[in-house]
Amino acid sequence: MAIVKMKKLRVVAMAAERDGLLRALLRLGCVEISEPDGLLNDPAWSTLLRRGTSPLMDAKGAIADVTTALNAIRKYAAVKDGLFIQRRPIKESEFLSSDSAEQAKASCEMINGLLTELAELQSRKGRLTARAAALTPWKDLDFPLETPDTVHAVFRLGVCPAATDVGALRAELSGGKMAAELYPAGADKTQKYLLLVCHRADEEAAMEILHRAGFSVVTFSDCTGTPAENLARLEKSAAENEAGQKRVTEALSACGGARDALRTYADRLNAEAAEDADAQRLLTDGTIVFFEGWVPAEAEKKLAALLEKRDCAWETAEPSKEEYPDVPVQLKNNWLTRPLNMVTDMYSLPAYGSLDPNPLMTPFFILFYGIMMADMGYGTLMMLASVVVLKKYRPKGGMAHFFGLMGLCGISTFIMGLITGGFFGDFLPQLMGIINPGTTFALPALFTPLDDTLMILIGAMCLGFIQINTGMAISFYKKLKRGQIMDAVWEEGTWWVMFAGLALSILGVTRIVLIVGGVMVMVGSGWNAKGFGKVTAVIGSLYNHVTGYFGDILSYSRLMALMLAGSVIAQVFNTLGAIPGNVVIFFIISMAGNALNFALNLLGCFVHDLRLQCLEYFNKFYEDGGRRFRPLEIKTKYVDIVKE
Repeated sequence: MAIVKMKKLRVVAMAAERDGLLRALLRLGCVEISEPDGLLNDPAWSTLLRRGTSPLMDAKGAIADVTTALNAIRKYAAVKDGLFIQRRPIKESEFLSSDSAEQAKASCEMINGLLTELAELQSRKGRLTARAAALTPWKDLDFPLETPDTVHAVFRLGVCPAATDVGALRAELSGGKMAAELYPAGADKTQKYLLLVCHRADEEAAMEILHRAGFSVVTFSDCTGTPAENLARLEKSAAENEAGQKRVTEALSACGGARDALRTYADRLNAEAAEDADAQRLLTDGTIVFFEGWVPAEAEKKLAALLEKRDCAWETAEPSKEEYPDVPVQLKNNWLTRPLNMVTDMYSLPAYGSLDPNPLMTPFFILFYGIMMADMGYGTLMMLASVVVLKKYRPKGGMAHFFGLMGLCGISTFIMGLITGGFFGDFLPQLMGIINPGTTFALPALFTPLDDTLMILIGAMCLGFIQINTGMAISFYKKLKRGQIMDAVWEEGTWWVMFAGLALSILGVTRIVLIVGGVMVMVGSGWNAKGFGKVTAVIGSLYNHVTGYFGDILSYSRLMALMLAGSVIAQVFNTLGAIPGNVVIFFIISMAGNALNFALNLLGCFVHDLRLQCLEYFNKFYEDGGRRFRPLEIKTKYVDIVKE
């Protein structure tokens, strides 16, 4: 339960060993290779070495292809992912097997080929539909569309607005003594479709008259036969297209059995992409490769065995104080404190060389969540959800932390519900009241949110006082460890004396301790100030600390507020459900209301608990700004690697 000690690593190996070394480090999973930008900015290094190259873009392209194939299986095959991905255990040798990768690659290429064919068919279907839509208004025209102009006659298809008086146009054409005739071919709500037949010598004059009426020429350059014949051929082509799409879709549906192999292949490609990305962090001159990085001190022995086996030159060193900001951070926690990594990740990792906050935060976070939720029914649901997901789906990373924390908070919620007598609010008393109206049944409780609100409020602020003082004690210890004895005495020590003096004064024991605390405040606040600055320092310290501590402690009243709100909302829905006096209606209304209340409190309690830890608690001692340790390792989404 601490920040893992890191060592700086330097390695030199033969360039021919690069790929084998990276694959071995990938399987080992404990070395972070650093970016070489700092070295390349040094002329002494940049003149000798250059960045390595790798087929990283090819790996990313393959990842995109397999992702497309998996999406196709999800869409077309009768295979559902469910809410969570159920990881499949697989041996490391099988995971890294070239044969299985080649088979999965072939399946991926086949599926993507089918998708390409389907896309082409769909695109062609769109063109066929558009062409049919263009020809449909002309379907009654018994005129071959490919008919060419003759020496003396021209033929023009065209459209004009629906409001056009075709009769008037025909009269105007004939009145001009032109050898021209206008034949209606069809009409719809927006346009009229016309065929103009005229003598070549009169074409210009006829077109001038028609243009004034909004006539536009239409051509069907690639059509032969009448519009009706073309529509018949298009209909046949559309039917063939539909059959082709159905065939390809059925072929895609039959690919569902390849899902597991493709998932394994996707995880393998991601591992290869990580390997290729780190290959570009290596420096080389073509003969040797060199890299710097970080390794946990506890993993140094197994790394040494690997490097010696591959005839590498290497060294490790303790990071200096000046290098601490660059040292990656890895937290080492047990089953109880590990789920709190979720909270730490959301806030910020601790700086290297400081304290791991998880063990110091765990009891408070879990207890406070239980106090705010405080219901046996809700706690039971949280524990069940945690156990089912963790056992059945075996999630990793943030999802594993989330459900682990849900289970721990569910235990606390159940215990606090047992103490306050809450089971989906007052569900059981209300139910018993419907079954037996004369009953006085009630769950036993040490106290209840509605009857003991003031006591719960005082208790919440007392818990806040305890947590704040815990943070001060941690800060006090850190300052002593760094040799900042005077800072520890005049900061935390002074206010502990003030708190003790205030308590003794209120109890009527003595005021001497309070007076001593006041003197310490005045001396400690201005002990490193000069002149009038001592006065302003004392006033500022008093104001900031008094208002700060008061505001921080008062903030813990949210423990009481959320406990009361959750209990009242549950009871309101239970009461509404009990009004008709029917058990079925009661169950429906009560469960619906409790489901809403549970969902709101599940998130609300987490957010308020997170605020208490990050603002009221962490600001007393926490040093953030750490950078996550990101070793070259196999990270999987779909499978669990079983070491052999």
